[in-house]
Amino acid sequence: MTKNLSAKAIAVIKKMQQNELTESYIYEAIAKFAKGEENKQTLLRLAREERAHYEVWKKYTGIEMKPEKFKVFKFKLLARVLGFTFAVKLMESGEQGAQDEYELLTEEVEESTHIRREEEEHEQALLGMLDEERLQYVGSMVLGLNDALVELTGSLAGFAFALQNNRLIALSGLIVGISATFSMASSEFLSARSEGRTDALKSCTYTGTAYLITVILLIAPYLLLDSSMYIAALIAMLAIVVLIIAGFTYYTSVAQDQPFKSRFLEMAVISITVAVLSFVVGILAKKFLGVDI
Repeated sequence: MTKNLSAKAIAVIKKMQQNELTESYIYEAIAKFAKGEENKQTLLRLAREERAHYEVWKKYTGIEMKPEKFKVFKFKLLARVLGFTFAVKLMESGEQGAQDEYELLTEEVEESTHIRREEEEHEQALLGMLDEERLQYVGSMVLGLNDALVELTGSLAGFAFALQNNRLIALSGLIVGISATFSMASSEFLSARSEGRTDALKSCTYTGTAYLITVILLIAPYLLLDSSMYIAALIAMLAIVVLIIAGFTYYTSVAQDQPFKSRFLEMAVISITVAVLSFVVGILAKKFLGVDI
């Protein structure tokens, strides 16, 4: 069926054929460990549709292909670590750049219109059916993350000039951070219980875990750098804050189809502003209280 097609069209079809086959393998692999029977069936249905698209393209190329093993491994790993919803939505978002290629094929391959429509509508509808537990608690994780970033960033920045010793700053930060972790987790538990929710324990676990991980990451520079390098540790801590915000915002933007830029800027500006103000408070407190450590 290739004799009436241009060389450019054939090249595009081969690329799409390869992608459809690889993605069918990815869906099948993720379905094996995805929790929930409905999720498994949805992923297997997506796999069958991708394989059907592969067979359509194979009629035009006459070539039998093998899946890209590295791509399959990469998305399996992402699904294990960050959840299958994030992995498959990230994979499908990569197909948005293929719309120009579909436009190229429209005149030469009649079936491309049907496949494009199915890719845009049906698969997105199926992806919307995925129900992953960890995404139900994103709100709890955001609560723990935001509170830890704002509170601990401010505390560590304030301690930085007041104490001027990384070991003392780390000690103070650990005390504040661990105490705040238990406080935040218990508050989330009581809040969930007061609302009559049966998942109060899970909710507070997600909140506390997000808070504790943030505490550890922010205190790390003060433990790793020399005790006198408190300014360098402060700068490193602020860089970690920005990275945490960027990473988590990107995760939620992909998994929950939310805007990235506005949410990232909002969280980053708040955290950095609090850090700067707290640093000034530390300077003023040291000066007016006459404390010299």
